Amino acid sequence: MSSIRLFILGSLAQRGEMHGHQLRLLAEEERVQMWTDISVGSLYGALKRLHAEGLIADVRTEQEGNFPARQVYAVTDSGRAALDTLRRDGLSNYVLRPDPFDLALTRLDPERLELLPEVIATRIALLKDLLRTTREANVRARPHLSLAETFALEHREKRLMAEIDWHDSFVDALPDIVADERARTHFPMPQHTEEQPT
Repeated sequence: MSSIRLFILGSLAQRGEMHGHQLRLLAEEERVQMWTDISVGSLYGALKRLHAEGLIADVRTEQEGNFPARQVYAVTDSGRAALDTLRRDGLSNYVLRPDPFDLALTRLDPERLELLPEVIATRIALLKDLLRTTREANVRARPHLSLAETFALEHREKRLMAEIDWHDSFVDALPDIVADERARTHFPMPQHTEEQPT
């Protein structure tokens, strides 16, 4: 599911015709980079792709003062159909991306296990700082948000809280994890087996 496509098509469907700069201002106003995977700078490239696919159409060109001419876009019927699919997928699917932390945890350096508590403490401090700045930003943004947008921002906050809770339980298990890693001195090599024809 493409968040940037959902943002552009949804914004044009809700608010009407807009040019790229207006969409960029809207993304900045809604602070989408804080609670989505959208990069505001990638909007213009996404607009070109959506236009090439026939999901949006250029309706006119606007020019104000000495600013460059801007192409104004509207969502097409095909774009509305794509938007329906994107909305449905966004609301019904759950995305759980692998965290590189988990792989790094299974590949610890046996010569540096004593550093693990300090590394984890630094990670937890970063998570707590991110939670603090997220909460502060949410408080500043709330007066300007709809109820749905408020819940969207809260979702990130709650996910960070759950991540910190998990790390706290991980810290409690660190002595056992370090002891287990020290006890595991030999890892057998995987054996190659010939696949049998079916």
